[in-house]
Amino acid sequence: MKKLRILVTVHESLIPPDSLEGHADREIDEWRTEFDVVSNLKSLGHEVRCIGLLDSLTELRATIQEWQPHVVFNLLEEFDGIAKHDQHVVAFLELLRQPYTGCNPRGLMLSRDKVLSKQLLAYHRIPTPQFALFRRSKRVQLPSKLRYPLFVKSATDDASLAIAQASVCADATSLKERIQFVHEQTQSDALVEEYVEGREIYVGVLGNDRLSVLPVWEMSFGTLPEGQAPIATRKVKWDRRYQKRHGISTGAAEHLPEAVLAELGRMSKRIYRALHLTGYARMDFRLRADGTMFVLEANANPNLAAEEDLARSARAAGMSYEDLLGRILSLGLGYQAAWRQSEAAE
Repeated sequence: MKKLRILVTVHESLIPPDSLEGHADREIDEWRTEFDVVSNLKSLGHEVRCIGLLDSLTELRATIQEWQPHVVFNLLEEFDGIAKHDQHVVAFLELLRQPYTGCNPRGLMLSRDKVLSKQLLAYHRIPTPQFALFRRSKRVQLPSKLRYPLFVKSATDDASLAIAQASVCADATSLKERIQFVHEQTQSDALVEEYVEGREIYVGVLGNDRLSVLPVWEMSFGTLPEGQAPIATRKVKWDRRYQKRHGISTGAAEHLPEAVLAELGRMSKRIYRALHLTGYARMDFRLRADGTMFVLEANANPNLAAEEDLARSARAAGMSYEDLLGRILSLGLGYQAAWRQSEAAE
């Protein structure tokens, strides 16, 4: 790949330093992804600038007009404190006719809206747990068709926000309490779905039109205390000490029949296309002992840190971290946005 001018967009508080030296692990964890991407792009010989965004796009527009980057490497996960608003930043880039990496605005909108995405998946007959939505502004009326245990989470937030052992509810009393908790803590609607017992499976997908599926990955919940459900709580995902204490880890899924692996690959591609995703994404599944699988959600633009699941899965397929970043750049540069199609027609 030729050397490029790359503008990396990050949250204002996550602009990485030039070196890890002198920084504590907890501090590094905050901007690890940003550091890995920026430092590796530079090591590949690209000219890289990093811009932090909070609630204004004025500097972004000025930088693009002045510097004219070949591509924007988009690492934003929110805008103005709202996770779903990252789609509007990408739409802004399309209005500027600026190539960018990762998912397009429509795919971001559909995948970020957990309820809408589940409705689309159901339309395409892709199995997902039965669910009900509880809006903040309405009185809670418990579902009669859903079967306990039930799992409660925010309808919009990611990164396991407000997910804990109490998210799995065995009765009406605990369900009401958890719905109220999600409303108050996340200021969002609560999504309640039937809890699926089974293995936690992740499948990475790369591509725009032609899709590549990465090796199947799995979360091992180690030695959680007796009575605790094997779910990806915030502590399970992000607390290093907790992970070490209980032997929680992720790695290549083992002892899966070829037929199950093939079906996971086929289903991941179907989900990717049903939600109009581009660039790269990760599909989260629950796999029952009998081989029945349910998609929990699709994550557009998942964590890109060098030691996180997507990059490790890519390495298992023979793709180095630098190769992965190069592939993501190529997909961004090659994505046929509407403005490209308009130019081609002129």
